[in-house]
Amino acid sequence: MEEDVKITIIDREGVAHEVDAPTDMNMNLMEIVRSYELAPEGTVGICGGMAMCASCQCYVLSDTPLTEMQDDEEAMLAEAFHVEDNSRLGCQIPITKDLEGLKVQLAPEE
Repeated sequence: MEEDVKITIIDREGVAHEVDAPTDMNMNLMEIVRSYELAPEGTVGICGGMAMCASCQCYVLSDTPLTEMQDDEEAMLAEAFHVEDNSRLGCQIPITKDLEGLKVQLAPEE
């Protein structure tokens, strides 16, 4: 049975979008941003979700529990621009039922 969670994504122009994200399709936050076309094509997920480019960097604005950051994500964020304490790579945030109510803002383009 399909289970969607409501996620709020603030695009790079500051516009908030409440979207339905499916939990049964093995997607991540970067893929949700791309599927809803919330950033110009070719500006998010350039590396295809391998945590190698930081084009999907976002700022987590809610207290929603997320998966723990892995070494490759941490290393990429150490080299990225516009990094804040609440920065995460969207490609490293799998869409699960636990993300209900998640609120993120896309980081500025490099």
